[in-house]
Amino acid sequence: MPFKRPVLALLLAAAFAAPAAHAQEAKPGVTIYATGGTIAGAAKSNTDTTTYTAGSIGVQSLIDAVPELKDVATVSGEQIANLPSNDITQALLLRLAQSINRQLAEPGTHGVVVTHGTDTLEESAFFLDLTTSGSGKPVVIVGAMRPATAISADGPLNLLQAVSLAASRQAEGRGALIVLNDRIGSAFYTTKTNTTAVDTFRAAEQGYLGMFIGTEPRFYYSPALPTGKLRFDVAGMQSLPKVAIVYMHEDQDNEQIDAAIRAGAKGIVLAGNGNGSVPTVVKKRLEELTKQGFPVVRSSRTGSGFATKKEEGIGSGILNPQKSRILLMLALSQGADLARVRSYFNG
Repeated sequence: MPFKRPVLALLLAAAFAAPAAHAQEAKPGVTIYATGGTIAGAAKSNTDTTTYTAGSIGVQSLIDAVPELKDVATVSGEQIANLPSNDITQALLLRLAQSINRQLAEPGTHGVVVTHGTDTLEESAFFLDLTTSGSGKPVVIVGAMRPATAISADGPLNLLQAVSLAASRQAEGRGALIVLNDRIGSAFYTTKTNTTAVDTFRAAEQGYLGMFIGTEPRFYYSPALPTGKLRFDVAGMQSLPKVAIVYMHEDQDNEQIDAAIRAGAKGIVLAGNGNGSVPTVVKKRLEELTKQGFPVVRSSRTGSGFATKKEEGIGSGILNPQKSRILLMLALSQGADLARVRSYFNG
């Protein structure tokens, strides 16, 4: 006997409603950790993209400004800090990494997003790449080149794409990721290459991992991690050893190197010329420090390329000065001696 139309309509409605409800429950959990930066910045004029106040907007306001977030994930937010990225400290990074690791251990969490100012975003992203993601769950770092008050502000779409990536199964097992301007990059390799352009984040030698079509991530490769990538356990740590960066130039002497050591630096990174080269007078000082077991990493100020092995000091390999500093701090925090530090950079 055929169903009467009202009964059939009710059954059909129930059949279609059930999957919708199930889909709502099945949305992946994503936690947004907000630290401030341009993505949370505000200016008096909507054409002002350089003299705004970073970190003016709270995490809940960022979430509320992008209602589409609820379509891709069950989103929660935590305000870790609200400041320009130049004021990020090692204590803040340690607290952030520890909080992320605890959150990733929760069964209902599929991934996390960190909103961050772009000036030092690559440093925090590299730090998180080495200290989180042990579970393989996505850790996505996102920022913006234009404040929230600007015409064509890039923050809202960047945030939506970052959450979409953190919610995606395709993002698992790739380490920490950076998302801006429709591009997906490895936090291990990506760096800021332009002061104001929206396409500033790039990896000159390694390229991007993928791109976005709207809110859909498209990866070029299957999941893989950088060769020789390390992971450091920072649970319970409150501080890291001090490491200074000294910029090399013509007619350089040892004054800044020795001043850094007197100020308490436990290691030094040189932003060297070319392939990490230094003047002869500096090389002699590095030879002395190497014999003493004091770590000096020789990176390059050129912006890309490979700093090869050195007898006086340690070649940084593929890492630029700012990332070399992060790795050296973490290595020293584990009690690594000069030989071990050298293996981390040249292994």
